Amino acid sequence: MEFKLHNGSGSLCCKSCGRQDKQLNTYDWLADIPGNAEESDMVEVQFKNTRKGYFRNSNKIPLEKGDIVAVEATPGHDIGVVTLTGRLVPLQMRRANIKSEADIKRIYRKAKQVDMEKYNEAKAREHSTMIRARQIALDLNLNMKIGDVEYQGDGNKAIFYYIADERVDFRQLIKVLADAFHVRIEMKQIGARQEAGRIGGIGPCGRELCCATWMTSFVSVSTSAARFQDISLNPQKLAGQCAKLKCCLNYEVDCYVEAQKRLPSKEIELETKDGVFYFFKADILNNQITYSTDKNIPANLVTISGRRAFEVIGLNKRGIKPENLLEETHRAEPKKPVDLLEQESLTRFDRNRKNKNGGDGNNNGNGNGNNGGNRNKKRKKSPNNRPQGGEQSAAPQQQEQPRQQGDEKRPQGDERRSQRNNNNRKRPHNNRPKPQGDKPVQNDKSAQE
Repeated sequence: MEFKLHNGSGSLCCKSCGRQDKQLNTYDWLADIPGNAEESDMVEVQFKNTRKGYFRNSNKIPLEKGDIVAVEATPGHDIGVVTLTGRLVPLQMRRANIKSEADIKRIYRKAKQVDMEKYNEAKAREHSTMIRARQIALDLNLNMKIGDVEYQGDGNKAIFYYIADERVDFRQLIKVLADAFHVRIEMKQIGARQEAGRIGGIGPCGRELCCATWMTSFVSVSTSAARFQDISLNPQKLAGQCAKLKCCLNYEVDCYVEAQKRLPSKEIELETKDGVFYFFKADILNNQITYSTDKNIPANLVTISGRRAFEVIGLNKRGIKPENLLEETHRAEPKKPVDLLEQESLTRFDRNRKNKNGGDGNNNGNGNGNNGGNRNKKRKKSPNNRPQGGEQSAAPQQQEQPRQQGDEKRPQGDERRSQRNNNNRKRPHNNRPKPQGDKPVQNDKSAQE
């Protein structure tokens, strides 16, 4: 019977992904290439938490990611999970400084039912063993902390991981532990960062700890990395889950050091005709510096670029004081960004509507002419409603008479329609507002009524 992880939480999610519950997972981007597994007989096997080992598949056992195997150990055998096969294993060994010519242990077989029973029995004793070992170390007055206990797959050996700031003489402790648990004892010292990686957790950034996911080598972190990045030296914010300085402080420090070279020193004062300006703060990556007219408090803050700061420093060395710190281009009104694609405008699908009350006379005239043209098109469908030429020529004269004489009768029928069309075509454009309260206009309204 073969034992293998099934799909689900904490198991293999695809052919190339590793186990989701294991630290230091490796993505096999060559898993789908035919013949990848036969390229190398080296196999990466992972045990509890971050402990990994590399073994030789000398028996040519067909293995895939997720297989539970029994591997050679000292003494006996151990049980682990295959996490990587094929061409990427030699690259991982080179990264871990393990030579392929070294004495590498081999894989015995795939785990059987008897192996899994012993393995589960040994794992069930780990927590109680750790609690009792801590009490024994406390009784012996040893300045150490036992952080984790890992039993071998066959239950013949136990590894005790401990943390200590100084050298500890634990020879008496080994004798007491061997008599108490009747197994072979191995003591392994780890650091605070390695302990956090073995336990795992979520960092203040909201992501899983780097030491538990991908980081294998730990570099010392100093407070100078925070100073270069202009970060306040707050121990509570700079410390990680391990109570040490965060490893991520070293990720961008080289970029900040390079950008810092493009900015002047904080001690240099800038002299202008407006006064003397002192350094207040700097935006290193944006290459901007903020100066203040007071050394102690922010007053009359002015933000300039690093290039402008060097220009003012050069002028001060020649005995010249500029008018102010800002450049001419900075004092000008900033240009509004132009959205060529119009993807951010909320009204890009709206049509431009004409203002009927305050629009131009030309637009109004054109609109009226178009309306008249539309009416003419509609009249062409009915030939009986077409106006005659004599009526069109007489329309302007008939139109002006009602405006001057309100007593005359209003034209009826087709004559009235033709007068409207001709008025729309021949009416001059006048942008002047219509007179209010004029008597002829009142007479015109009364005539229309």
